[in-house]
Amino acid sequence: MKPKYIFCTGGVVSSVGKGLTVAAIGRILKARGLKVAIQKLDPYLNVDPGTMSPYQHGEVFVTSDGAETDLDLGHYERFVDENVSRLSNITAGQVYLTVLEKERKGDYLGGTIQVVPHITNEIKRCIKLLGKRTDADVVIVEVGGTAGDIESLPFLEALRQLRTEFKRRDTLYVHVTFLPHIGATDELKTKPTQHSVRELRGIGIQPNVIIARTDYPVNNEIISKIALFCDVDEDAVIPLQTADNIYAVPLMIEETGLGDFILNRFRLEAGPPDLHEWREIAGKCRSAQEKLCIGIVGKYVELRDAYMSVKESIAHAAVHLDQDVDIRWIHSGELEKGKRLDELNDLDGIIVPGGFGYRGIEGKIAAAKFARERKAPYLGLCLGMQVMCIEYARNVLHLDDASSSEFDVSTPHPVIDLMLEQRAITDMGGTMRLGEYPCVLQPNSAAALAYGKNEVLERHRHRFEFNNVYRETFAANGVNFSGLSPDGVLVEIAELQDHPFMLGCQFHPEFLSRPNRPHPLFSAFIQASIEYRDELGRIRQRPSLDLDRA
Repeated sequence: MKPKYIFCTGGVVSSVGKGLTVAAIGRILKARGLKVAIQKLDPYLNVDPGTMSPYQHGEVFVTSDGAETDLDLGHYERFVDENVSRLSNITAGQVYLTVLEKERKGDYLGGTIQVVPHITNEIKRCIKLLGKRTDADVVIVEVGGTAGDIESLPFLEALRQLRTEFKRRDTLYVHVTFLPHIGATDELKTKPTQHSVRELRGIGIQPNVIIARTDYPVNNEIISKIALFCDVDEDAVIPLQTADNIYAVPLMIEETGLGDFILNRFRLEAGPPDLHEWREIAGKCRSAQEKLCIGIVGKYVELRDAYMSVKESIAHAAVHLDQDVDIRWIHSGELEKGKRLDELNDLDGIIVPGGFGYRGIEGKIAAAKFARERKAPYLGLCLGMQVMCIEYARNVLHLDDASSSEFDVSTPHPVIDLMLEQRAITDMGGTMRLGEYPCVLQPNSAAALAYGKNEVLERHRHRFEFNNVYRETFAANGVNFSGLSPDGVLVEIAELQDHPFMLGCQFHPEFLSRPNRPHPLFSAFIQASIEYRDELGRIRQRPSLDLDRA
């Protein structure tokens, strides 16, 4: 059977929660036993977000096959609990590059290359390929940006054409908009939604479903008004009020009847939705009583989307241990200036996430030093492992001016150095060690106890690694390299022997954490943080939920 296609567009404003909405729709369809594949179409001309600043794009999510992708793909994986691939994120840069490469090879036999049909044909090819490769029952395609953006037009034109190429009953167009609230009159306004739909209809796309995001309750009068002016059925106008936590969104959408509406539209047969496990997760998010204070020390903390997967991984582990997490965002640049150091005393655990560049590094090293000396739980992710090793080299092994050659090419002790296979590479995009690699764990180590197995697969995104010249010195002085590549050449995990929990990993475990299946390293870290908090006798009152709002 050929897959059915749901095409999801956005309107009125950006950051309206379209990615979460798409992920939630995927969740309720999978709960009915359907196989779901999801794809994000990004209109920007970058080939991928791998070389983009987090200030521009937020987190770069890495797939198991080594693609650097949009952070929405992390939501797709966490909600649908299926690994996505490089086929799940298509950018305008990739599309144009492919078409131009074909033109240079003469594949178009000297024809004039145009946006229509050549660019739109390549977009359609990518969409169809995902459905074919995944053998999905339903493919959900999200278009980045909002209706009216110039750069989105080729993608929207491709989606319009697909309605004709597929049977019309095999396509469904969902438009996610925002209902602004006017405080002076206490009104929700539908006019921006009407204009957004008119923009789409001008392109040739008539939405079948409108999901109206709002911070306030929506009454039947507003639903009827949207249905009338946007030419959709009233039961296809789905109000989606801001949730107290993102894991409540699939349940809210299910309650509107959208799941059954989609099945009826596609004439699909499926069982009743099994959302029992999901309801438990959402319930635990609300009911956790004990408060745990976890610090994330990074240089992009003012833009929290840069650490989206880390933040969600903390929440997954904490909720399963009945903890309510209060995340403290600490700028590493301030720590290296001597500011906010006293705030480290209030933390039950410290995480130093990944990153690139020298800015803020000394602050991260200061956080690692604090965790080592105070016996505070510490989890270092990629760069977080590297700064942990640099700190140990300087202050325990007394290797003066030890550093990484990424930050100081003249350091006398490059305990972190460029990978051999990276030294001849000059292109920045897609050239790191990317994707899933095996890691062999040392028996009875903290890592092995956390995983409960001897070998694991984890996702990587880095150019620099621990320098094996220093491995014996570290190992002889209290550092256990508890995770190695199968050939024993690359250090994957380092942990301190004389510490309750101080562990760094060269990979990114946050990409594999799920709300129903927390990552073992995050679970072990949160458990250690609970014990550290209880040992110090800290008593905290539970605040309002510190989870992202949908």
